[in-house]
Amino acid sequence: MTHLKRNMTISLSDNHVRLLRQHAQRLIPQQPDAFTGVAQVIKDLCGLQAQDASAAALAVRVRSTGLLNNDVERARVQERSIVRTWGQRGTLHLLATEDLGWLLPLFGPVFIARNRRRYAELGLDEDTLARGDRALRTVLANQGPLTRDELVEQLAHHGIQLSGQARPYLLQHAALQGIICLGPDRGANPTYVLLSDWLGQGYQVHTLSQESAYAELAHRYLKAYGPATPEDLAAWSGMPISKTRGAWQLIADQLIEVEIAGRPAWMLKTHATWLDELPLPAPVVRLLPGFDTYLLGYKKRELAVPPQHAKRINVGGGLLNPVLLVDGRAVGTWKSKQQKHRLDVMLQPFDQLAPDLQPGLQAEITDLGRFLAVETALQVISPP
Repeated sequence: MTHLKRNMTISLSDNHVRLLRQHAQRLIPQQPDAFTGVAQVIKDLCGLQAQDASAAALAVRVRSTGLLNNDVERARVQERSIVRTWGQRGTLHLLATEDLGWLLPLFGPVFIARNRRRYAELGLDEDTLARGDRALRTVLANQGPLTRDELVEQLAHHGIQLSGQARPYLLQHAALQGIICLGPDRGANPTYVLLSDWLGQGYQVHTLSQESAYAELAHRYLKAYGPATPEDLAAWSGMPISKTRGAWQLIADQLIEVEIAGRPAWMLKTHATWLDELPLPAPVVRLLPGFDTYLLGYKKRELAVPPQHAKRINVGGGLLNPVLLVDGRAVGTWKSKQQKHRLDVMLQPFDQLAPDLQPGLQAEITDLGRFLAVETALQVISPP
């Protein structure tokens, strides 16, 4: 799978890259550390996108063994070892509580500065943003948790009138400063709380220098996504490419350079033993949820998604469909529908599925039902 070029750079085949990335992403079933808690999974991945909370929970399932859907909510609401807030790329994520103290000070100023023009378009000038932050502190300290509609109503009593996209942008602005986060759901509606109230002493701003924080971000990213490049880190995190390239240099002594399709990439030296691993004896079949970080973690997706099928996964509007992954490559999409007594899982493969995929596919369907505590039924829709 690998060979050494004359300059001793390790050249990786596409299959080997996919194997390495699956390993880093905790997508190999029964990995030695598979039996671990929700917070550790979230920390290992340095966060999981969570604009769709149910998809984020399924992303935990596919990277763990034995956890249940209720465990994810317990970790967030009762244990509070993970937090749902705005993180990478300025989007909602599940982040490990112990990481908030250095991630928010790193992400917040960048994304807030990047949004200045949009704030102005929405009527959120500096004075309105500052008054909004103060009002959020007061309202949530006295009345939280509150839904977004309830917050908007209370903010109006403080002279801050919000409509349309100004509402989520004001909340995001406060969250990126560590003022608020999402609290317990109320039915289908999320609520908002003061981060300091929600976590108490669990939230401590770390006194990392910006340089140290970028170095930590690069190291944590490569631990979960390598082999990869500074451009990949920028795409995943939303941070400036100049900063991610600088971060690479800060940890250069921890890296191994490899070659992917004739281009340089890097992985951690601590993962060097993975280079000698042989292909797994049976296909690795995984049901990735929508917005999965395996697809969001890189600038380009060609290694994971066949270009001719890319639009069946990335359907536009920022949406990423759930994916059937085989050995690190998308071979179809899937969706589910809750019936009265069971969950119907409808699989749409791009091509006819090989017979040797059936054991792995059935294991995934069974585990999905175990995780959600429902009976499952599989329907395979024949490819066109």
